[in-house]
Amino acid sequence: MKIAISKRETKETLVYLALWLLLFIAPVITYLIRVMSHGASFRWSEVLEVWSVLLVYLIVFVIHNFLLAPLLIYRKKKLLYFFWVFCVLVVFTFYQCTTRKQHHWGGPPQHEMMGPGNHEGAMRHNGFDGGPMGRAEDRPPLIEEVSLEDDSIGHPMDAPADDRMAGGLPRVKIDEMPDSVREKEFGPWQGFRGGEPLMMTLNNAIGLIIVLLTIGMNLGIKLYFKSDEDAKELRELEKKSLEQQLAYLKYQINPHFFMNTLNNIHALVDIDPEKAKDTILELSKMMRYVLYEGDKQVIPLQRETDFLKTYISLMRLRYTDKVKISVDIPERMPEAGIPPLLLITFVENAFKHGISYKQDCFIKIKMSLDDDRLKFTCKNSKVLAKEGDNENVGGVGLANVKQRLELLYGNNYTLDFDEAEDTYEVLLLLPLNKKQLS
Repeated sequence: MKIAISKRETKETLVYLALWLLLFIAPVITYLIRVMSHGASFRWSEVLEVWSVLLVYLIVFVIHNFLLAPLLIYRKKKLLYFFWVFCVLVVFTFYQCTTRKQHHWGGPPQHEMMGPGNHEGAMRHNGFDGGPMGRAEDRPPLIEEVSLEDDSIGHPMDAPADDRMAGGLPRVKIDEMPDSVREKEFGPWQGFRGGEPLMMTLNNAIGLIIVLLTIGMNLGIKLYFKSDEDAKELRELEKKSLEQQLAYLKYQINPHFFMNTLNNIHALVDIDPEKAKDTILELSKMMRYVLYEGDKQVIPLQRETDFLKTYISLMRLRYTDKVKISVDIPERMPEAGIPPLLLITFVENAFKHGISYKQDCFIKIKMSLDDDRLKFTCKNSKVLAKEGDNENVGGVGLANVKQRLELLYGNNYTLDFDEAEDTYEVLLLLPLNKKQLS
């Protein structure tokens, strides 16, 4: 059975491996620097001792990363997550308070300070300043004094010289003391830690803080990669939604455009059959453009303007000289892209709502380039609609182009309508991006 691993999980795992590898390499580098600078001997035992501490934090991290964090991030079970995190913290704290070897942050372990000749430093480490052995009323009961009361320990003078403390007293390990003496002097809980009281020390508090920071780091990295993945999925959904909306809008444009063009051909059949035949040929070229270019997101600006000119030339055949049609479009356009069938809507509306056979009318279409922006204007005269004339009622094409502009350009475009008593003008400003064609 194959297990699929996503790119997010791979990147997240690599980050964890890098962090933990740095943590485990750090003590080796530290001891190497000490050896090179102070000439001390490199002892792997010290490195292994630090690694044993890091191993505990690594175990906590693994438990949280693979078992607990998914409860919160993927399954949204907050109460269950916090309950188990609390249990892990309790177990970790209990382990720290009951472990036999305590590590001291910022200095050597306390048992190293209790070696031959170091008893004075150990007493000062614990806060007793009354001379080499501290004041008699302040110092804690000595293990050696208690141990001498029990015959099973042996006579002090029988102890080897290396096992004696400062002052000639033998150094007796608490683990080697009889249970009766150890419990009498230190209490029944000392079996867990070899003589130190079961309590939260500064070192334990620091360890707990490090565990909390490890859990927080783990959650932060997981949430970062999860939010990044969610953002990518959202962008993909938005892209698919945009494509579906644009496809729907194009399907609206095509029937709307062909309906108007067929109406023009129908009128030409009665006026001039030969021109109607030529118009049908031109219409076939336009249909080819719509079918093969209309499905693209971006087409060359030159093709769109050529299509626009063909449509206007067909419309000229239908009207008399009373309709003044002015077209100012450059012959050659720059290599830039534009959405297909975007400008035809404004021209269609101008012919549809601004032309009358009974009065003088005009249509002015102009296109220019200004600082990598396309400026398109379409101005036409207004004709009063006849009563019951449904042709002047619509707006499907105009609403369509507005929605397309919002989806494609966001706020980076200008579309203004200036409606006067007898004229109607459209101004459209679009950014031209040559990279759109690549």
